[in-house]
Amino acid sequence: MTTVAANPAATPSAVDVGIVGADVRIPLVTGEQVEYANFDYAASAPCLGAVRRRLEEALPYYASVHRGAGYHSQVSTDAYEAARRSVARFVGARGNDAVLFVRSTTDALNLLARSVPDGCTVVVFAGEHHAALLPWQHRGARAGRVVRLPLPAGPEDAVAAARAALLDAPEGPRLLCVTAASNVTGEIWPVDELTAVAHSAGARIVVDAAQLVPHQAFSLSRSGVDYVAFSGHKLYAPFGAGVLAGRTDWLRAAVPYLAGGGATASVTEDDVRWNDLPARHEAGSPNVLGAVGLAAACDTLRAAGQELLHAEEQALLDRLRAGLAAIPGVHDLSLWDAGGPRVGIVSFVVDGIAADLLAAALSAEYGIGVRDGLFCAHLLTRELLPPGHAQAVRASLGLGTTAAHVDRLVAAVAELAERGPRWDYELEDGRIAPVPDPRRATGGSIDPQ
Repeated sequence: MTTVAANPAATPSAVDVGIVGADVRIPLVTGEQVEYANFDYAASAPCLGAVRRRLEEALPYYASVHRGAGYHSQVSTDAYEAARRSVARFVGARGNDAVLFVRSTTDALNLLARSVPDGCTVVVFAGEHHAALLPWQHRGARAGRVVRLPLPAGPEDAVAAARAALLDAPEGPRLLCVTAASNVTGEIWPVDELTAVAHSAGARIVVDAAQLVPHQAFSLSRSGVDYVAFSGHKLYAPFGAGVLAGRTDWLRAAVPYLAGGGATASVTEDDVRWNDLPARHEAGSPNVLGAVGLAAACDTLRAAGQELLHAEEQALLDRLRAGLAAIPGVHDLSLWDAGGPRVGIVSFVVDGIAADLLAAALSAEYGIGVRDGLFCAHLLTRELLPPGHAQAVRASLGLGTTAAHVDRLVAAVAELAERGPRWDYELEDGRIAPVPDPRRATGGSIDPQ
């Protein structure tokens, strides 16, 4: 039987962690062309070269999985299930944990929200990303009590608040939901301590690790976390693939999140008998290539050594934060002590310049991609914004970020803070855009040539 893409066994120094499009040059409104400086990894990370190669290997054998006798179907099935094993290794899954392929972190947490036992008390902090904040309020008949805790003043306060809320909850199942690393500030939450608190109170914990696992290693078995959710598109893999991994009993007892083929063991006129895990919650034709690409990213990061990659990123993050801090009128957003542990995310504002205008000018005049807005964490971002600012700019780092990119961003922000944009900008289709925009080709698309 043909196999698709064995796990990499290279030493960290030999592992290729290059990204697709790292050397792409883009046009500026001034007529120049520059290498694109991507600071939008927290939204979606570019594809790893290793992921592209694995997908190219899989494509000739691409077919529906699990229910086909044909050779391509069998090869694709083997690749899909091998991908599940790769992901299990990546998150340090315990021997009896389920690894479910879903569409995204949002999909994973909505699946879990519909799988918790009836009457479950869910404790969540107000500063969560919407993917971790909102699913618990839309659980239908399984709805129990949702306790939304205010933003804590520090990690110790988060632990104390979670302990009090869980101990105060009525008898019955309880679940603590927490984001491991903030997509607004990059601050890392005390997951180990929160896990210990949850378990001491007889509760479980689910961790939204979408912003953590691209930057540093995470292990279910080491941490004791009950469930973890993350997305492929933030992990240098394609869109449309995500993971929910963790304990099986709630997931096995729940009615399938999606009803359809694959989730069913038998259907008669009068009855439906559902499959066991993982098929129970993977109805329909699964995203085979998404799973294969996600597994390739997991294998590559493991082989490269996430500790080494994290250390390199931290040096760039320190360089960026120090550079921005030296610019008059720039304020970065922090929930806690600015010296606490973080992943490569910095959100900031510049006095006198709206965030959307700043982001548009960085793109059009400097070839720098950032994100502006409230980052799908509206409660947290609004709480952290200084007076006079309605939104923020977010710069996020990843494997393709270089010291030259960081210095270019700092210099650009310094110039814009001092004298403002050089170009004219207007609101167009809900976004601030340069006017005129000489980059626009016939038909209204941006022409990279």
